[in-house]
Parts: sequence; structure tokens; C-alpha cells
Amino acid sequence: MGKASFDYTGRTVLITGGARGIGLELGRAFVAWGAAVFLIDRDEDEVNEAAAEIGAHALAADVTDSAAVDAAVTEAVERSGRVDLLVNNAGILRDGVVWKLTDDDWAAVLATHLGGTFNFTRAVVPHFRAQGSGRIVNVTSYTGLRGNTGQANYAAAKAGIIGFTKTTAKELARFGITVNAISPNASTRMVASIPEDKLAELAATIPMGRFAEPREMAPAVAFLGSDEAAYITGVVLPVDGGISI
Repeated sequence: MGKASFDYTGRTVLITGGARGIGLELGRAFVAWGAAVFLIDRDEDEVNEAAAEIGAHALAADVTDSAAVDAAVTEAVERSGRVDLLVNNAGILRDGVVWKLTDDDWAAVLATHLGGTFNFTRAVVPHFRAQGSGRIVNVTSYTGLRGNTGQANYAAAKAGIIGFTKTTAKELARFGITVNAISPNASTRMVASIPEDKLAELAATIPMGRFAEPREMAPAVAFLGSDEAAYITGVVLPVDGGISI
């Protein structure tokens, strides 16, 4: 990350979906900025390897399992003494046009994106309330606002996260807890699966002419998680090169 631009010394950051992509790069950045970082993912071997790579802690948990989520948050607090920032980043894809989506395709995507965001938010709130402070940053998507063919489940989940963000921001503000979201446009596994010619067409629609690297999401999350952003809550910050303009 180069020269540190944020100071998270003494703070604890939980990142779901932390074994790869945006989650891993967020973890890498927060470790560089001095935080105690807990990467959370359902694949134990993968998350252990990712955490070892960047100097973070690993927690294996399925975000759709509320008991596992509660246990993961409890363990993180017991090991670090506190929790300051939760980043709800975990997600999966089960693409298909709506008349071909199965019940499992629909339920799995909603349970992971939206259900996981709910489960982890609910689990950290008691700790935040006890501290009198806390930050939550959810990862949503431009697709949640505009839709995308073949992704009715994903779009519904990401739109739901926007509504969830705004509602919890209202509910938790009086406890010194802020809840915000970012809407990224980064080179992730989903982007990597797009054929090269189609990818070039999509990149041409972005005013900045390219997809972001996952690491470029980190400063936005760090700002929303900082003391300087204490009066910002309920916003969805596009980090998308202008595609949502």
C-alpha cells in the first residue's frame, strides 16, 4: 500500500469474505495501517492461508449460519479485546435469467449477501453499544440500483443491502454507531469471467476507462471507518470510476 495514510493502531477490523478479492485486499491494507484484522470466510484452509499471507487472524465461519457468526464475533472480541469496524463483504454468484433460477440459486445468494450482512451486523451491535462507538461498512453494487440481466438474485440482494444500510443507520446512530456502504467497480472473479471482447465494451462505459484494482476500495472503507467520518451515516459511496453518474 506504500506510505500509510490511515492510522488504525489499536483497532480491530472484521472483514467477511476475506479470503480473496476485495476482502483480502482490504485486509492487507488495514494490516498495513496497524489494525488487528480478522479475515472471515467459510473455507477454513483458504482463509488460514490468506490470513498468514498478510499477517491477519483467520476465522472460519459461514455467514449464513447465525450461530457460527455469533461465535466468530465472540472469538474476535475475546482475542483482541474489542471490535471497531465490521466490513460486510461476503458474497456469491448463482447467475441465470429469472425463469431459470432455482429455489436454491435464489435463496443462496440472498442468504449470503443480505442474510450475512444482517447476521454479522446483529452480532457486533452489542459490542459496539457497550463501547459507545462502532463502524459498519457494507459492500453493495451498482447492480442493486440498475439491475443486470441474469442477476435478479444478486441485484435483489444488493438492493436489499442498501435499504438495510439506511435503516440500521437510523436505528444505531444514537449509540455512536455509523452504518455506510460502498458500491465498488473492481476487477474481481466476476469481472475475470467476462469474455475479453465484452469486457472491453464494459470498460468503455466507465468514464475512467477501466475497472479498479480491488486494493483501490480500501481508502474509501478506511475513511468511512475512521473518526473523521463520525458524522457520516446511511450513505452509499460509489467507488466506481464514474459508471453510476
